[in-house]
Amino acid sequence: MPRRPMHVTAAAQEPLETALRELRAGLELPDTFPPDVLEEAREAAADPRLPGEDATDIPFFTIDPAGSMDLDQAMFLERTATGYRVRYAIADVSAYVRPGGRLDTEAHARVVTLYCPDGRIPLHPPLLSEDAASLLPDRTRPAVLWTIDLDADGHRTTTDVRRALVRSRARLDYDSVQRAIDTGTAEEPLSLLAEIGRHRERIEAERGGISLNVPEQEVETADGGFRLAYRAPVTAEAWNAQISLLTGMAAADLMLRGGTGILRTLPAAPDGAVGRLRRSARALGVDWPHHVSYADVVRSLDPTVGRNAAFLQECTTLLRGAGYTAFRGGDVPEPHLHAAVAAPYTHCTAPLRRLVDRYALELCLAAAAGGEPPAWVLEALDALPGEMADGTRRANALERESIDLIEAALLADRVGDLFDAYVIEVRDGERPVGTVHLEEPAVVGRIEGGTAPLPLGERLRVRLTQAAPGAAKVLFAPA
Repeated sequence: MPRRPMHVTAAAQEPLETALRELRAGLELPDTFPPDVLEEAREAAADPRLPGEDATDIPFFTIDPAGSMDLDQAMFLERTATGYRVRYAIADVSAYVRPGGRLDTEAHARVVTLYCPDGRIPLHPPLLSEDAASLLPDRTRPAVLWTIDLDADGHRTTTDVRRALVRSRARLDYDSVQRAIDTGTAEEPLSLLAEIGRHRERIEAERGGISLNVPEQEVETADGGFRLAYRAPVTAEAWNAQISLLTGMAAADLMLRGGTGILRTLPAAPDGAVGRLRRSARALGVDWPHHVSYADVVRSLDPTVGRNAAFLQECTTLLRGAGYTAFRGGDVPEPHLHAAVAAPYTHCTAPLRRLVDRYALELCLAAAAGGEPPAWVLEALDALPGEMADGTRRANALERESIDLIEAALLADRVGDLFDAYVIEVRDGERPVGTVHLEEPAVVGRIEGGTAPLPLGERLRVRLTQAAPGAAKVLFAPA
């Protein structure tokens, strides 16, 4: 994808910042943490509940976007006589957050960390999420430590989870990890990320799971302003995601065996959805033989090719409807599978940024120990799916509306100009309406007008017809 983003003009900067403030106010997002919450966070940071087991001899490392401070996960990978061992440490937020306390109440109000172009709205106070509870290098931290053994082909054989003190040795980012692996300079604990990741991707394909590699539209900050860029994830991100996915599936299995839990679920695609995608593939010129599965054709596509990117965007329609399903009493819930994972799965690896993960970890610890979950977990369990749904909707609305505002500010002084684009979506209806993906700048917007059908997946010259931050989203028409 092109990476030639444009800055928001100085004239548009002030109305954009005003519109972003109004957006946060309209969504009723908090500006700061109340004083009593911050006071409890300071007390917790000074006196966390520490586990008895010491695993600080394991040289963990973290892999996150460059500059990240809220580090939920640290890993150490090693080869064994029969395959591999994955050590995966997750920040133990329960060591700091007292059930029913002010921190806990605030976390339930926030639900997830929210990301804005001009800053983040964290789930927990930064003195916890970016310091005391974060798995920063060379600092001893309480963690929930997963030990997952794999055979030589990457299949999971045993799972153990317990509390332990850990100490990360290095904070790595995706690009540096990719370079080290590609150049052969990565030491074995890191180079094994590629080896294990490839095994797990093959296993994902075998079970019918799918990970969509859709180019992302990303807001960047530079020189006091905002800009947009397209970003295709590096391969190391997919391998890293496979470790998290492995842990989430192991956690779901523990919960199901224990009889109490909360799963991340996604229903199977409705009737006709795959047929619709086949029609889209034909329209786009994407080769999809009848004997090839949906998952296999998606894995074969290069997302930097316009036709493929348009088809992958269409594929995201099959991933709508994800939610959370709580259960207890040993009954297997319905739904209990995540259709894209093609297995039971749960969120448990990002407790600094997502409320449900703290509860999932407690449920897994109890199941692994053969005991009952804590009462505070059981009391909150039934309400968690609804809380997470509300928080996720708010996060999605903030993300989409923020990008809409950036796009409008970026193009506010270019109404009437022509741009090269390709059509990534065409909506059913009498009028030609759809979505176009500009090559430069990195804008994705609605297109309508004209009488000819929009050419899905094809390049198209378009004219900008409106753009006003806070007043009108970008809109294009065929040129």
